[in-house]
Amino acid sequence: MIGAPISEESLTLYGSFTSSSSYKPMLYLALAGLPFSFRTVNLKIGVQSSPEYLAINRWGVVPSLRHRGLTILQSNVILDYLARTTGHFEGRSEQERWQAREWLSWEADHITAVARVRHSARFRKMHDEVIAEFRPRAEAALSFVDNTVKDRPFLVGDECTIADIGCWGRMVFMAEGGFEIGHWPHLKAWAARLEAMPGFALPYDLIPSKDREFPAAPHHVPR
Repeated sequence: MIGAPISEESLTLYGSFTSSSSYKPMLYLALAGLPFSFRTVNLKIGVQSSPEYLAINRWGVVPSLRHRGLTILQSNVILDYLARTTGHFEGRSEQERWQAREWLSWEADHITAVARVRHSARFRKMHDEVIAEFRPRAEAALSFVDNTVKDRPFLVGDECTIADIGCWGRMVFMAEGGFEIGHWPHLKAWAARLEAMPGFALPYDLIPSKDREFPAAPHHVPR
């Protein structure tokens, strides 16, 4: 059973406690200080495959967002939608806005390897030869981010954008895949800058295991 949204105007996010894909839009909303409803989709008992949830998300995955009569799927598309709709973490210029979205596309192709290795270690072990393929890819992606933030505070420009939220939101569980963040010192410093932002929280502190209403935060960032 899935809880209903309060209203079409409210932001309602459907997600799961252990999902990096769910964490990305939740982190966005937390950093922006926006009010939203969270509806948990219990992956362990198969709620994602229920007819009720499939009516929301045709692929049976998390997250899903409902807002203003729209249903938006896929974590990076949701980040794009939230940035366009709420005006936060967009980038200062048109060039920065496109670059932020380029990073989201790159993340889906490369940092996803970190999630695959973590998933094998934490949930369902893959064959060793599969991990042997994905671990170097993951390390290369982490090294690329590390090199990018060596001489700049964030991935795009001087401020946090959806690029940072999307990339960090995927790699946040890296330790569960056996990746030690200390091996990438510039990446570690970049993560610390994100963690210092008002509203920041790590996944297990932010994502609830039950339905919950999140009010607007005191640090709400104006548009």
